[in-house]
Amino acid sequence: MLAATGIFGLVFLTVPLLIVIPMSFSPARALTFPPPGFSLRWYQTFFGDPRWMEAMWTSTVVAVLSSVAALVLGSLAAYGLRRGSFAGRDWAEGNFMSPLIVPTIIVAIALYLSLAKVGLLGSFIGLVAAHTVLNVPLVMMVMGVAVREFDLRIEQVAWSLGASWSYTVVKVMLPNLAPSVFAAWIFAFIGSFDEVIVTSFIAGKYETVPKKMFNELILEVNPTITAVATLLIAVTVLALAAVTLVLSRAGKLKQTIV
Repeated sequence: MLAATGIFGLVFLTVPLLIVIPMSFSPARALTFPPPGFSLRWYQTFFGDPRWMEAMWTSTVVAVLSSVAALVLGSLAAYGLRRGSFAGRDWAEGNFMSPLIVPTIIVAIALYLSLAKVGLLGSFIGLVAAHTVLNVPLVMMVMGVAVREFDLRIEQVAWSLGASWSYTVVKVMLPNLAPSVFAAWIFAFIGSFDEVIVTSFIAGKYETVPKKMFNELILEVNPTITAVATLLIAVTVLALAAVTLVLSRAGKLKQTIV
């Protein structure tokens, strides 16, 4: 029953992709399935529209900046929570993970009020900060497991030889945790690039690809949306495939060394 439920869930989530992707190559001016022919006109429309290109550039810059910030903050938090023993550690971990637990609309309202009070609502810095807050929990989940599995005795040996904490992290831990660091960054990047609810609340004049897609759907059902959606799906699949490949190779290397 468990396997059947899992397969049904995967099929349920995959079927829309099997409809959207073929429609992105349709020559029809309206959404038609099955498509009457094959054409790249909607991809040409997307890449030839400066508004879409500006939204793509904004999404990319915000995703890169927020994912790097989330990687640094989330990794430090994961290390402190896994290696530290202080009062309130469970409460602190729950507070860090709350953006994943609380509905996104509630997080969006909270960020809207907070950024408005500090004068960053509608600013680029505020947008990056909001995406960073959303992606820190993703980084913490990945890096928390990696730090927990990393042998503490290796760090202790480095300290006993005179290495500082920062030197140990940079020269000892990071090279060994590189696959997990890469995976955490990819998850944060995808989470930022695909975010639409929080962006709609606090982005102001800045328009990312998901926000523009949402706004376009409100006005009219433009077939260009199917091309954009297909490109986002392709980027996500390739990124997750890269993560899987890196982690699998790291696992095989670890087994070989052991």
